[in-house]
Formats: sequence, C-alpha cells, structure tokens
Amino acid sequence: MDVEVLLMDITKIGSKVDAIVNAANESLLGGGGVDGVIHRAAGPRLLEECRTLGGCKPGESKATKGYNLNCKFIIHTVGPRYWSDPNPKETLTNAYLNCLRLADSLGLESIAFPSISTGAFGYPVKEAAEVCAKALSGYKAKTISKVYLCIYPCKDDMDIYQKAFEKYIYKNG
Repeated sequence: MDVEVLLMDITKIGSKVDAIVNAANESLLGGGGVDGVIHRAAGPRLLEECRTLGGCKPGESKATKGYNLNCKFIIHTVGPRYWSDPNPKETLTNAYLNCLRLADSLGLESIAFPSISTGAFGYPVKEAAEVCAKALSGYKAKTISKVYLCIYPCKDDMDIYQKAFEKYIYKNG
C-alpha cells in the first residue's frame, strides 16, 4: 500500500478515493468535528442510512454510500475516548484495521482517513500518529493500493503524522 499524508479537508479529496473514513461517535448520527463536516457534505440521505445501522462500537466500522461526496463509500469508525477507554491504543488500532478490512471486503482500491480520536475524544496526536502508522504498516491489503491521511487544519499535526509514517511505513517501501 502506498501511503500519503495530505493537509486537507477529507471531504475535499474527491474522486481520488473510493472511500473516506468518518471519525464518528457511537450513534453514527453526526456530531462535531470531522463527523459533522462529513454529514453536512454528504447530505441528509447519509443520516437516513445511518439511522438504520444501529450505531457502532468503539474500534468497529460500518459502511454507507457516499451520497453527495465524490466517493463510493463512507466508512464510519468510532475511535476511543482517550481518558475513559481502558485500552485506547488497542481500540484505535482496531478502528484503523477494521476500516481497512471493510474496504478490502468491498473491493476498494483507495481510502482516506482523518486523524481518528484526536479531536473531542482527546487522543494525543503524537501517540495517535504512532498507532496509525503501526496499524497501516502491519496490514496486508487485498485490494487497497492507496491510503491517504487527511489532516486538517493543522500543519503541525500533519508533520507529526509524516514523521510517524517515515518511521514505520516509508522505510518499508
């Protein structure tokens, strides 16, 4: 898998990807941060479909159509609440891996992730970047050939992810 870190709003990545990942809350019914931005950009039909999914547990993932976004799917995942999850590293790893597994099961070739759990869920960015890079570096993709990590709006956070990827992913080719 080729991995690239971008400084951009994930909803603006457009036709570069088959799926974008929504860092959602357990209800999947929208919220603040990335979740709210994705719901607003995708339009009201996303909320209608999400109401049929029965929520999502931390570390798990579920897919919906992309609706008004220029991608086939939105893969929703719930990251850990850093201060209350008994094992936030494991939950965050599972969130990334389950998104990749779901994308592979759908036959997707490309996926874009936001920085999961680093906003309102309080995961420190440097630790989250290390977890993300380790999870991606250990994953053996079936159909996915390109992964983007869309960091927005903070260049400092993008640089942190870039350094983690240099340590775990780019060195492995």
